[in-house]
Amino acid sequence: MTSVFDLAPEAPVVPVVVIEDAADAVPLARALVAGGLPLIEVTLRTPAALDALRAIADGVPEAVVGAGTVVSAAGVADAVGAGARFLVSPGWTGRLLGAMRESGVPFLPGVSTVSEVVALLEQGVDAMKFFPAEAAGGVPYLKSLAGTLPPGPLPRARFCPTGGVSAASAPAYLALPNVGCVGGTWMLPPDALAARDWARVQSLARGAAALRAPVSGR
Repeated sequence: MTSVFDLAPEAPVVPVVVIEDAADAVPLARALVAGGLPLIEVTLRTPAALDALRAIADGVPEAVVGAGTVVSAAGVADAVGAGARFLVSPGWTGRLLGAMRESGVPFLPGVSTVSEVVALLEQGVDAMKFFPAEAAGGVPYLKSLAGTLPPGPLPRARFCPTGGVSAASAPAYLALPNVGCVGGTWMLPPDALAARDWARVQSLARGAAALRAPVSGR
Protein backbone atom coordinates (compact mmCIF):
# COMPACT_ATOMS: atom_id res chain seq x y z
CA MET A 1 0.00 0.00 0.00
CA THR A 2 1.10 3.58 -0.67
CA SER A 3 2.39 5.37 2.41
CA VAL A 4 0.99 8.68 3.61
CA PHE A 5 4.55 9.98 3.16
CA ASP A 6 4.31 9.29 -0.57
CA LEU A 7 1.02 11.14 -1.16
CA ALA A 8 2.66 14.58 -1.30
CA PRO A 9 6.41 14.07 -0.80
CA GLU A 10 7.12 17.71 -1.59
CA ALA A 11 5.16 18.92 1.47
CA PRO A 12 7.09 18.77 4.76
CA VAL A 13 4.12 19.84 6.90
CA VAL A 14 0.59 18.48 7.27
CA PRO A 15 -1.81 21.18 8.49
CA VAL A 16 -4.01 19.74 11.25
CA VAL A 17 -7.34 21.45 10.69
CA VAL A 18 -10.27 21.77 13.08
CA ILE A 19 -13.27 23.12 11.14
CA GLU A 20 -16.32 24.46 12.97
CA ASP A 21 -18.18 25.66 9.87
CA ALA A 22 -18.15 23.50 6.74
CA ALA A 23 -18.57 26.65 4.63
CA ASP A 24 -14.97 27.54 5.52
CA ALA A 25 -13.55 24.23 4.30
CA VAL A 26 -13.03 25.00 0.61
CA PRO A 27 -11.48 28.48 0.94
CA LEU A 28 -9.27 27.26 3.77
CA ALA A 29 -8.08 24.27 1.74
CA ARG A 30 -7.44 26.44 -1.29
CA ALA A 31 -5.30 28.79 0.82
CA LEU A 32 -3.25 25.88 2.17
CA VAL A 33 -2.75 24.36 -1.28
CA ALA A 34 -1.79 27.73 -2.75
CA GLY A 35 0.77 28.06 0.03
CA GLY A 36 2.34 24.73 -0.89
CA LEU A 37 0.69 22.41 1.65
CA PRO A 38 -1.61 20.05 -0.30
CA LEU A 39 -1.72 17.29 2.34
CA ILE A 40 -4.49 18.37 4.73
CA GLU A 41 -5.72 16.54 7.83
CA VAL A 42 -9.28 17.40 8.85
CA THR A 43 -9.78 16.23 12.41
CA LEU A 44 -13.03 14.49 13.30
CA ARG A 45 -13.53 16.64 16.39
CA THR A 46 -16.48 18.77 15.33
CA PRO A 47 -19.99 18.13 13.99
CA ALA A 48 -18.94 19.87 10.76
CA ALA A 49 -15.88 17.68 10.16
CA LEU A 50 -17.32 15.11 7.75
CA ASP A 51 -19.15 17.76 5.71
CA ALA A 52 -15.93 19.78 5.60
CA LEU A 53 -13.94 16.76 4.47
CA ARG A 54 -16.50 16.01 1.77
CA ALA A 55 -16.48 19.64 0.58
CA ILE A 56 -12.69 19.66 0.22
CA ALA A 57 -12.63 16.29 -1.53
CA ASP A 58 -15.26 17.49 -4.01
CA GLY A 59 -14.24 21.14 -4.41
CA VAL A 60 -10.44 21.21 -4.14
CA PRO A 61 -9.05 18.41 -6.31
CA GLU A 62 -5.48 19.68 -5.84
CA ALA A 63 -5.73 18.89 -2.12
CA VAL A 64 -4.94 15.48 -0.68
CA VAL A 65 -7.42 15.54 2.16
CA GLY A 66 -7.50 13.03 4.99
CA ALA A 67 -9.20 12.50 8.32
CA GLY A 68 -7.55 12.84 11.70
CA THR A 69 -8.63 11.84 15.20
CA VAL A 70 -9.96 8.57 13.80
CA VAL A 71 -10.64 6.41 16.86
CA SER A 72 -13.13 3.75 15.75
CA ALA A 73 -14.00 1.42 12.90
CA ALA A 74 -17.15 3.47 12.35
CA GLY A 75 -15.01 6.61 12.09
CA VAL A 76 -12.88 4.92 9.45
CA ALA A 77 -15.94 4.08 7.36
CA ASP A 78 -17.43 7.57 7.76
CA ALA A 79 -14.17 9.29 6.81
CA VAL A 80 -13.52 7.17 3.73
CA GLY A 81 -17.15 7.59 2.70
CA ALA A 82 -16.71 11.35 2.89
CA GLY A 83 -13.67 11.23 0.60
CA ALA A 84 -10.70 10.87 2.95
CA ARG A 85 -7.58 9.80 1.08
CA PHE A 86 -5.66 8.97 4.25
CA LEU A 87 -6.41 8.33 7.92
CA VAL A 88 -4.65 9.44 11.09
CA SER A 89 -5.31 8.14 14.60
CA PRO A 90 -3.95 9.39 17.95
CA GLY A 91 -3.43 5.77 19.02
CA TRP A 92 -4.44 2.31 17.91
CA THR A 93 -6.04 -0.97 18.90
CA GLY A 94 -6.19 -4.22 16.97
CA ARG A 95 -9.74 -3.51 15.84
CA LEU A 96 -8.95 0.03 14.72
CA LEU A 97 -5.79 -1.08 12.93
CA GLY A 98 -7.77 -3.77 11.10
CA ALA A 99 -10.39 -1.27 9.98
CA MET A 100 -7.74 1.14 8.72
CA ARG A 101 -6.03 -1.66 6.79
CA GLU A 102 -9.32 -2.76 5.24
CA SER A 103 -10.19 0.82 4.21
CA GLY A 104 -7.77 0.66 1.30
CA VAL A 105 -6.31 4.12 1.99
CA PRO A 106 -2.95 4.94 3.62
CA PHE A 107 -3.00 5.46 7.39
CA LEU A 108 -0.86 6.68 10.27
CA PRO A 109 -1.62 4.95 13.58
CA GLY A 110 -0.49 6.93 16.59
CA VAL A 111 2.33 5.83 18.90
CA SER A 112 4.16 7.32 21.85
CA THR A 113 6.20 4.37 23.19
CA VAL A 114 8.80 1.98 21.83
CA SER A 115 6.54 -0.98 22.61
CA GLU A 116 3.80 0.49 20.41
CA VAL A 117 6.29 1.03 17.59
CA VAL A 118 7.57 -2.55 17.84
CA ALA A 119 4.01 -3.90 17.92
CA LEU A 120 3.16 -2.05 14.71
CA LEU A 121 6.35 -3.21 13.02
CA GLU A 122 5.33 -6.77 13.89
CA GLN A 123 2.07 -6.04 12.05
CA GLY A 124 3.98 -4.86 8.99
CA VAL A 125 3.19 -1.17 9.59
CA ASP A 126 6.20 1.16 9.37
CA ALA A 127 4.52 4.58 8.90
CA MET A 128 3.28 6.08 12.16
CA LYS A 129 2.14 9.25 13.86
CA PHE A 130 4.26 10.20 16.89
CA PHE A 131 1.80 11.80 19.31
CA PRO A 132 1.83 13.87 21.42
CA ALA A 133 5.26 14.66 20.05
CA GLU A 134 6.55 17.32 22.42
CA ALA A 135 5.01 15.79 25.55
CA ALA A 136 6.24 12.31 24.62
CA GLY A 137 9.91 13.25 24.28
CA GLY A 138 10.16 15.32 21.14
CA VAL A 139 13.24 15.42 18.93
CA PRO A 140 15.59 13.68 21.41
CA TYR A 141 13.20 10.72 21.68
CA LEU A 142 12.90 10.20 17.93
CA LYS A 143 16.63 10.78 17.51
CA SER A 144 17.30 7.95 19.98
CA LEU A 145 15.12 5.62 17.90
CA ALA A 146 17.03 6.56 14.75
CA GLY A 147 20.37 6.05 16.50
CA THR A 148 23.54 8.10 16.22
CA LEU A 149 24.75 5.86 13.38
CA PRO A 150 22.49 4.07 10.87
CA PRO A 151 20.86 1.73 11.29
CA GLY A 152 19.30 2.71 14.61
CA PRO A 153 17.39 0.34 16.88
CA LEU A 154 14.20 0.69 14.83
CA PRO A 155 15.42 1.54 11.32
CA ARG A 156 12.19 0.69 9.49
CA ALA A 157 9.90 2.99 11.50
CA ARG A 158 9.11 6.40 10.02
CA PHE A 159 7.15 9.07 11.80
CA CYS A 160 4.96 12.12 11.43
CA PRO A 161 5.39 13.96 14.76
CA THR A 162 2.27 15.89 15.79
CA GLY A 163 1.29 17.61 19.00
CA GLY A 164 3.05 20.77 20.12
CA VAL A 165 5.19 21.02 16.98
CA SER A 166 5.80 24.65 16.03
CA ALA A 167 7.45 26.63 13.26
CA ALA A 168 10.49 26.90 15.54
CA SER A 169 10.75 23.19 16.37
CA ALA A 170 9.67 21.70 13.02
CA PRO A 171 13.10 21.99 11.30
CA ALA A 172 14.76 19.91 14.01
CA TYR A 173 12.18 17.16 13.54
CA LEU A 174 12.45 17.33 9.77
CA ALA A 175 16.23 16.92 9.95
CA LEU A 176 15.84 13.46 11.49
CA PRO A 177 16.23 10.50 9.11
CA ASN A 178 13.16 8.74 10.53
CA VAL A 179 10.77 11.68 10.08
CA GLY A 180 8.76 11.89 6.85
CA CYS A 181 6.78 15.03 7.69
CA VAL A 182 5.37 16.88 10.70
CA GLY A 183 1.83 17.87 11.61
CA GLY A 184 1.01 21.28 12.99
CA THR A 185 -1.43 24.12 13.41
CA TRP A 186 0.77 27.21 13.50
CA MET A 187 -0.26 28.19 9.96
CA LEU A 188 -3.87 28.23 11.18
CA PRO A 189 -3.98 30.88 13.92
CA PRO A 190 -7.44 31.14 15.51
CA ASP A 191 -7.75 34.87 14.85
CA ALA A 192 -7.04 34.38 11.15
CA LEU A 193 -9.61 31.61 10.92
CA ALA A 194 -12.19 33.65 12.80
CA ALA A 195 -11.62 36.58 10.42
CA ARG A 196 -11.52 34.24 7.41
CA ASP A 197 -8.18 35.81 6.52
CA TRP A 198 -7.26 33.25 3.90
CA ALA A 199 -4.43 35.41 2.56
CA ARG A 200 -2.70 35.21 5.94
CA VAL A 201 -3.22 31.46 6.08
CA GLN A 202 -1.70 31.14 2.61
CA SER A 203 1.31 33.22 3.64
CA LEU A 204 1.90 31.14 6.77
CA ALA A 205 1.47 27.95 4.75
CA ARG A 206 4.10 29.16 2.29
CA GLY A 207 6.53 29.64 5.17
CA ALA A 208 5.79 26.14 6.46
CA ALA A 209 6.25 24.62 3.00
CA ALA A 210 9.70 26.20 2.79
CA LEU A 211 10.97 24.56 5.98
CA ARG A 212 12.55 21.76 4.01
CA ALA A 213 13.37 21.47 0.32
CA PRO A 214 11.81 18.49 -1.51
CA VAL A 215 13.81 15.27 -1.13
CA SER A 216 13.32 12.61 -3.76
CA GLY A 217 12.38 9.20 -2.41
CA ARG A 218 11.44 10.56 1.01
